[in-house]
Amino acid sequence: MALDTRNAPRPAWFVGAVWGDTDDQTQRFLDEGIWEIDPTHPKPDPLREMQPGDRIAIKSTFTQKHDLPFDSRNDPVSVMRLKAIGMIASRTNDWKCVRVDWKELEPPREWYFYTNLRAVWRVAPGQWKTNALLAFAFDDARQDIDRFRDVSPEGGETLGDDDAAEIELGNAFQHIPSSPQSEPYSVDDIVADGCFLERAEIERLLARLREKKNLILQGAPGTGKTWLAKRLAYALMGEKAEDRVRAVQFHPNLSYEDFVRGWRPSGDGKLTLVDGVFMQAVAAARDEPDKDFAVVIEEINRGNPAQIFGELLTLLEADKRGEEHALELSYRRDDKDGNPEPVHLPPNLYIVGTMNIADRSLAIVDFAFRRRFAFATLEPCLDDRWRDWIVAHRGVDLDLARENQRRLMALNEEIAKDGALGKAFRVGHSYATPPEPLGDGETRDWFRRVAETEIGPLLEEYWVDAPEKAKAALDRLLDRW
Repeated sequence: MALDTRNAPRPAWFVGAVWGDTDDQTQRFLDEGIWEIDPTHPKPDPLREMQPGDRIAIKSTFTQKHDLPFDSRNDPVSVMRLKAIGMIASRTNDWKCVRVDWKELEPPREWYFYTNLRAVWRVAPGQWKTNALLAFAFDDARQDIDRFRDVSPEGGETLGDDDAAEIELGNAFQHIPSSPQSEPYSVDDIVADGCFLERAEIERLLARLREKKNLILQGAPGTGKTWLAKRLAYALMGEKAEDRVRAVQFHPNLSYEDFVRGWRPSGDGKLTLVDGVFMQAVAAARDEPDKDFAVVIEEINRGNPAQIFGELLTLLEADKRGEEHALELSYRRDDKDGNPEPVHLPPNLYIVGTMNIADRSLAIVDFAFRRRFAFATLEPCLDDRWRDWIVAHRGVDLDLARENQRRLMALNEEIAKDGALGKAFRVGHSYATPPEPLGDGETRDWFRRVAETEIGPLLEEYWVDAPEKAKAALDRLLDRW
């Protein structure tokens, strides 16, 4: 019996059940009606996104050359075996487990080509390949093997995915690329994805990024800084090439050794000189000079940028990108002749940072660092363009969207006029933009939850010395809501 997916616009979850290399938990999960993440998994955060009613499937992924239902020309093919499907019933309070109404698949079903090695793979409907996978897993549909097998660059279709960077384990034919081909991306795509800036403003930001090489998006909480940073990088490259964008978050404990280069213990008990995220991006950009690369740095002022970049701070300038400006690093490597190997930053490497200007606990970046970046301030976008988009793309009730727009603008006006706060502390539009489409009648409850658990605590932090003022502002926001 197939699961009913007609009213299920949310993503589904394809999850592993093997802990370590051999400890298969599948039968225990089925018997206990649960799914839980491997305790050694470094990031349990995906469980926070899972909601009751979401579809879920237990998978295992491997490669296969023989006994396939089609001719693979003796090349390995990636296979995903589905062992069980179900619906999430609830989550536990510790965020490590979800309760599931499971249906075991006997025999297991096997899906080819479009697979993923992650322990938790989020698959959202909307593209032909994701729709096909969801129908196969939850509606007993057949996989159109020929369409996946015949995907090629010439055909204009790719094995890329907006929601998860899939890892292709093998391809049946040599004309299928061994890594996913990126889809084109432009300013039009930024607008279509839900950016509420004027097109001319987006183009201006891109122009500054191309000229300066380094751009920081600053603004109040919820103004979409990180969201826009990655999309500006894609538009700069002209394609959604996730493998050419490296993301890192600065924090007080991040060091030069973490970000640029430093000595690390190796398995044999010795110290090894290891490149950090930034030097890895530098090497990748130098290897492919005809392509653009980007490093996205979140919360760039949460760390100490001048200390983290070290001597590379000098090389960030647009007119110092090239071998003639190369420097020796604090932790240098020697070339094959034993001579120090200087480092330069290639002109095809760009940096996009974000900075929260409302957080009073963060340091202000120094002038030496500041003059090497262009800065752009993102404002809360609560205009009619935003309102119409959330109605059309997120299923928000129009009348409630209008009322919400009015109340949030009034709240931001109150914050801006407060002498102890100001415009930098206004509430961004992201707080009132649902991340997924809402169902009929869900707008009111959704916004109440956001206001009570996100906006309310933010106001309490703003007016920490005047809690009654924070409470009154929240009450006005939710009055008769």
